[in-house]
Amino acid sequence: MEHKKERKHYLLLSTWVGIGCNLVLSITKCAVGILFNAISVIADGLNNLSDIGGNIVSLVAFKVASRPADREHPYGHARAEYIAAMAVAFIVFIFAAELIKTAVEKIITPVVTEFSLLTVVVLAFSICVKLFMFGLNRILGRKIDSLALKATATDSLSDVAATSVVLAALVISYFTGVDLDAYMTVIVAIFIAFAGIKMLKETMTKLLGEGATKELAEKIRVKILSYDGVLGVHDLEVHNYGPEQIFASAHVEVDARKPILESHDMIDLIEQDLSDLHLVIHLDPIVIDDPIVNKTRKKAVEIVKSIDERFEIHDFRMVIGTTHTNLIFDVVAPFECKADNKLLKDEIVKAVKDWDSSYYAVIRIDRC
Repeated sequence: MEHKKERKHYLLLSTWVGIGCNLVLSITKCAVGILFNAISVIADGLNNLSDIGGNIVSLVAFKVASRPADREHPYGHARAEYIAAMAVAFIVFIFAAELIKTAVEKIITPVVTEFSLLTVVVLAFSICVKLFMFGLNRILGRKIDSLALKATATDSLSDVAATSVVLAALVISYFTGVDLDAYMTVIVAIFIAFAGIKMLKETMTKLLGEGATKELAEKIRVKILSYDGVLGVHDLEVHNYGPEQIFASAHVEVDARKPILESHDMIDLIEQDLSDLHLVIHLDPIVIDDPIVNKTRKKAVEIVKSIDERFEIHDFRMVIGTTHTNLIFDVVAPFECKADNKLLKDEIVKAVKDWDSSYYAVIRIDRC
């Protein structure tokens, strides 16, 4: 609970600092841009104004994201933060398009840009402020793992690049006599558009749903395996419903000879210890003291790995009949393996049959 409060405070700090800084920069840039007829400076000022819009969107989203779960949203509202990041990305795109339109109009109908030391000072000040905002949002974004703050940091860095281009254009124009104002505006727009693309890509990945990082998956797996009585872990799935809202499930293998209540008690303990992940565990009792089952399981592993060394098996069972024996197990194949699941099944079934014609493989392909 304390961590959630800390997260909220950091988000609000970033948002209000952003609104204040961007408001000052927008007013000063637009003022000197209008005064000295520099549309690239005005454009840069309007860019800061669009950042304020993004800050406001984020502020509303943070408020929504902090709401507790309800009947309509049983997993909470934390993904509202991702929607905020997407809204900021679209604002950036729209603004970039408007900048290009303004620049093209000035190229077609040229207007002389006046050089001013005041403009240089304002732009240099803007670069310093945006570097400060980049550092602040980057540190806070990493500290609380906030996609919205990371997106804001990226946007601040693109603003630094854009303002630097405008400043360089003014200085070059002053010394060469060539008015680069409109052309630099186009470059500024391109910088902004690329920042929007990056933000949108990261946000779409989160909203579409992404698996657990290797680090998190391994951490969960190692933790579960540390309990006495756990023989194996598989089918680990992690679902992200927003920052601080992670739900996980896993299958845990235990000795089939153990009393069911004892195994169930251990599973309850693991779920309680990992309650911050909302972990749900499925109990898989396996036979480990039957020499025939152990020998056959070992051979099945060899057959599967002969097809692809990366493959693993779990949930192995034998159903022995009078005419044939069913070998029932799941095969774990990585997403990098592009082979069709049906083709993989057929290949494994044939390999098992070639080994012993009385064995029928009943398998399921899992992807991880």
